[in-house]
Amino acid sequence: MSKVLQFENVTKQFGDFIAVRDCSFTVREGGVFGFLGGNGAGKTTSLRMALDILRPSEGRITILGAPPSRENAAKIGFLPEERGLYRNMKVLDTVVYFGRLKGMSPADARKSALGLLERFDLADRAKSQVGKLSKGLAQKVQLATALVNAPQLLLLDEPFSGLDPVNQAVLEEAITEAAQRGATVVFSTHVMQHAERLCDRLLLLTRGSKVFEGTQDEARAILPSRLTLTARSDPAELPGVAAAAPVGAPTDGWTLFEVQLESGANPSQVLEASTLRGFALRSFDIDRPSLHEVFIHLVGADQEIVR
Repeated sequence: MSKVLQFENVTKQFGDFIAVRDCSFTVREGGVFGFLGGNGAGKTTSLRMALDILRPSEGRITILGAPPSRENAAKIGFLPEERGLYRNMKVLDTVVYFGRLKGMSPADARKSALGLLERFDLADRAKSQVGKLSKGLAQKVQLATALVNAPQLLLLDEPFSGLDPVNQAVLEEAITEAAQRGATVVFSTHVMQHAERLCDRLLLLTRGSKVFEGTQDEARAILPSRLTLTARSDPAELPGVAAAAPVGAPTDGWTLFEVQLESGANPSQVLEASTLRGFALRSFDIDRPSLHEVFIHLVGADQEIVR
């Protein structure tokens, strides 16, 4: 699988302020890659460097096999954090215009634009001025401008910001569809629920530095799983169990226990040991750590994130 975006020891400094510090990561072709982090973590600066809007102070960036340049525009779709469209332009003309900027022919740009307006329930607004649309509709127009060229690489900076739940669902579906057709999607967010639903791989940034890169499973493995089980006797005797605390009084001889596992222990090992030892179980439930909990563990509770 080829490398679509790669940072090698990248630092970006604005005067005395370091926005990105010695950051290295790789986005491989296909799937959805999430830039996670609180406000000021370096997500937007990183995406702008990938697009050649900003230049790194140190390090090397490769995007689609070459250094960042405007020549990549035809293969890239970009949704900026600061939404900006020409308010006096009509909706259809706006999407076509962005397609033309990315090297599409007038006919191809118009065909793609009409299809996207239909897809986003904007067909009846094709001749409306962008400035007269609601914020949610205008954001869907901006998303259409990012998708009009069927990009090989789709970069979305805080794409869910300001969207209501209905339009968030529309955007999630668009991201999933883009990945299914073979595009690589990179989006930044501080909302963990979107990352949990969409991302194959994650990059976690805090104060400009990388603290984690990997899959969701690898991220959750940083913290031990929580285990609850109902048993007739104390499960602390089982291998892999560090401690067990009863929850409430026994019922018909059965007690609910909250179990803390030893570092590196796997819940399935506890279940297997219970079977081998004839340890009576009535229930066995595993609660894996959320990305929110992993984030707080790695960067602290003072970072601005949303569950």
